[in-house]
Amino acid sequence: MLSNIVCFETLIAWQKARDRRRAMDQVTQHRAFAKDFGLTRQIQRAAVSIMSNIAEGVERSVRREFHQLCSAAQGACGEVRSPLYVAFDVGYLVEDDFQRLLAQAAEVGRVVGGLRASVEKLGDKRRSV
Repeated sequence: MLSNIVCFETLIAWQKARDRRRAMDQVTQHRAFAKDFGLTRQIQRAAVSIMSNIAEGVERSVRREFHQLCSAAQGACGEVRSPLYVAFDVGYLVEDDFQRLLAQAAEVGRVVGGLRASVEKLGDKRRSV
């Protein structure tokens, strides 16, 4: 699989993470949310971390490291979702935006998890040969 990946930009997981990062940037720039620098920065950094971990994993070209970085990217998906609850609880997000962003973040987590599982299976196949 790693030899088939020309660049990280072609991976659906990275593309979806990029799209969701844009969505997080847009929502954190509005209303009172923008004034909460700590929470805004935390969500934005976690969203960037998803993309960066996937890109770094591809660039390293070592299956074990790619798997480890996919795991970190998947963890960052949770790191995006958790502060969304805080933002909703304090009134920075209306219900519709909260549910939409939460669903999008969960989708990225599933796609990254699928990528991680594929990389893990690749390693299992190589060991059995």
